[in-house]
Amino acid sequence: MNENPAFDPSIPVLTEVVSEPAPAPVAAASATEPVAEQLERRALERWTGEEWSVLERRVTERVLQQLQGRIDFVLEQRVRDAMADAMQRSLERFSADLREGLQEALGEIVSKAVAQEITHLQTLGQ
Repeated sequence: MNENPAFDPSIPVLTEVVSEPAPAPVAAASATEPVAEQLERRALERWTGEEWSVLERRVTERVLQQLQGRIDFVLEQRVRDAMADAMQRSLERFSADLREGLQEALGEIVSKAVAQEITHLQTLGQ
């Protein structure tokens, strides 16, 4: 038995599915037809709908299982990138708001200080 973890023993291999020897070619086109195409043609001619459904389900399950790790990695990377972009935009907005607020507060403080100093100078001059 194959010890390869990617090998699923529940999926029949081609030699189990096609057990008959290939028929002798009847035409010149069959003689040049590749073995894979001959096997495909024979499967199309002989397999039942249920056999095709079972094969489709098993192949789908294997492909999804093999892709799951890749999908998880790509999804995680995209979420990480989107979060980094969102955090960067939020930080830029926060910095701009903070700078604006500080400038406004500093302007008010300077204006009050100047007004108080003018008032103080005016009271001294009287």
